[in-house]
Amino acid sequence: MNYSDKLTELEADYEAAEVKMADPALQKDRKELQALAKKHSRLQPVVSKFREFRKLSLEIEEAKSLLHGTDTEMHELAKEELALKEPLLEAAEQDLKILLLPEDPNDEKSVIMEIRGGAGGEEAALFAADLFRMYCRFAEREGWKTEIIDYNETGIGGYKEIIFRIDGAGAYSKLKFESGVHRVQRVPATEAGGRIHTSTATVAVLPEAEDVDLKINTEDLRIDTYRSSGAGGQHVNMTDSAVRITHVPTGVVVTCQDERSQLKNRVKAMAYLKAKLYDLELQKQNDELASERRGQIGTGDRSERIRTYNFSQNRISDHRIGVTLYKLDQYLDGDIYDLVDAMTVADQTERLHSIEG
Repeated sequence: MNYSDKLTELEADYEAAEVKMADPALQKDRKELQALAKKHSRLQPVVSKFREFRKLSLEIEEAKSLLHGTDTEMHELAKEELALKEPLLEAAEQDLKILLLPEDPNDEKSVIMEIRGGAGGEEAALFAADLFRMYCRFAEREGWKTEIIDYNETGIGGYKEIIFRIDGAGAYSKLKFESGVHRVQRVPATEAGGRIHTSTATVAVLPEAEDVDLKINTEDLRIDTYRSSGAGGQHVNMTDSAVRITHVPTGVVVTCQDERSQLKNRVKAMAYLKAKLYDLELQKQNDELASERRGQIGTGDRSERIRTYNFSQNRISDHRIGVTLYKLDQYLDGDIYDLVDAMTVADQTERLHSIEG
């Protein structure tokens, strides 16, 4: 491996953090302790894998030295040892390469998600509602909090659009590959003839922006208030609690009407606006790097069809990585781990090939 110095340095940092955490003088400094614990936890996987790699390397060297002896029995034992340990060493090296890939600085962030019904009218809106419930159930499994920012309901329980926040460490790392066009094939509840229809919904996953990520000048904002209302006049609020914020330089408009308090709606709307503007910056950076980017699954274009949900066959297919699963019912119940993991592995593999090639 040509990066042993880097790994040795990381191991030294890991051990130094352990020593500092055990220092009685630091026990009262909660902030410093938390920072050390976070660093220790972040380094633990790579250091553990490095120690495994180093141990296997030593064992292989010892086995190879026995091949040069005259003892036939020891010679055979050494060959067996090498046959067992060399594949393990190769796997450990591959794991280390993945662990040393540059981290996405947004991976640990919470997200704001936008789901919009596409082609298919009422059926597309119902599918958008299915996707919303799926992500909410996944968030429950992860112990994350979900809160709605804004929505536009249809009369039969669908959503023309719904914007919501998922608050949880690492939410972006698990959900960032969900952006794109999702296609459903099923017999709609509104279809009397029993014919299978194809409809679509679009999903956008925005990492939540922090103040250090971007600065917004208050003079660039136009803030309007109005009365919120639900579908069919339900949940009508008699005060101007809904908030619309326009970022004049970019023309980006966000709204929030889920809370009855104007102040709470304003806070949510500002968080949504920051995420939208931050996402614009990220998209701009990605476009600038597009010609040299090879280590990316799919194009990253929000108009790209990424997945098909076929109800009659209980099938879900991801077109970017060619994976098909026959567990759509479980998937819609929030058990989306198989594709989350498959997308993560595919992305890591592509990035490794990009670096090595």
